[in-house]
Amino acid sequence: MASSADAPRIRRRIGVWLAAWSVMLLLTVLIGGLTRLTDAGLSITEWRPVAGVIPPFSQDAWDAEFARYQAIPEYRQVYPDMTLDGFKRIYLWEYGHRLWARLVGLAFAVPLLVFLARGWLQPPYRSRLLLLLALTGAQGAMGWYMVKSGLAVRTDVSQYRLAAHLALALVIYAITVWTASELLAGAPERGPGGSRVRSGAAALTALAFVTAISGAFVAGLDAGKAYNTFPLMGGRLVPAGYAQLDPWYRNLFEHVPAVQFNHRLLGAVLVLAAVFLWGYARRVALPPCARRLAGALPLVVLAQAGLGITTLLLGVPVAVAVVHQGGAVLVLTTALLLTQSLAPPRISG
Repeated sequence: MASSADAPRIRRRIGVWLAAWSVMLLLTVLIGGLTRLTDAGLSITEWRPVAGVIPPFSQDAWDAEFARYQAIPEYRQVYPDMTLDGFKRIYLWEYGHRLWARLVGLAFAVPLLVFLARGWLQPPYRSRLLLLLALTGAQGAMGWYMVKSGLAVRTDVSQYRLAAHLALALVIYAITVWTASELLAGAPERGPGGSRVRSGAAALTALAFVTAISGAFVAGLDAGKAYNTFPLMGGRLVPAGYAQLDPWYRNLFEHVPAVQFNHRLLGAVLVLAAVFLWGYARRVALPPCARRLAGALPLVVLAQAGLGITTLLLGVPVAVAVVHQGGAVLVLTTALLLTQSLAPPRISG
């Protein structure tokens, strides 16, 4: 058990570890985006958490993996002319994604066990980090549940499961960033205008999360490859046939014109909200860190909107689309840190 004199040093050590782990999580999101954009996600048709660490080396092993891929609808309907060399390229993308996810899990689980053994974690933090461990395990299972949706009938994964996979990743990331900031910054300073700015930042964080998840539906339906103009869609502000599906709510998740329009609309609202919050924050007393974050937020959101438009106009090139996905995480991070910088302390020790 650590002494009270060691508490600040331990808090900082745990905070630095979580900050570093959050960077690993960000890279995981980017690698996952690359896997989706390169259509590599269905190349490995089995989930072998332990044995799957070892990739195929022999010709027989590669032939067996390719034969399994050839049995699924994606190969038969989308890539019937794919060669073994082409399969190896997409297989290695997905293999890298899964291997990195395993390493990320170990980078959390092993230090956590060490900190628990040394008695460094007070009960509130211990509960939170054990929750993160459970969510990380659930994320691995969710990833396989998503892949399974594209192995039997569909030629790609379910957009619902893709969105759930991203949502869980962002929840894990958000808890990690919040906790790391809490540990490293200590008790936040608060000015007289901080309460309203904090409420606005929390609402903007939620909006950024919803906008990112709407982007997962765009990706899942390949909706970004339709209507590659801005600001009009097919010559109209609201695309023709927006509410074509019945019942109406299916349009929000399954209809390409509606899904892309909704993502555009959420992005526009996010820009306006960030600018409005910045304008209000300028007129009230805030601690220096919160003021800097409030000033950075509209810049990050505007840059992200520009990336989104560029991705659309260029027909979703992989490199730009991945940067756009990273931009979504950066927007969420900035809004989250602004909220945390003004939050009352809830955990001590």
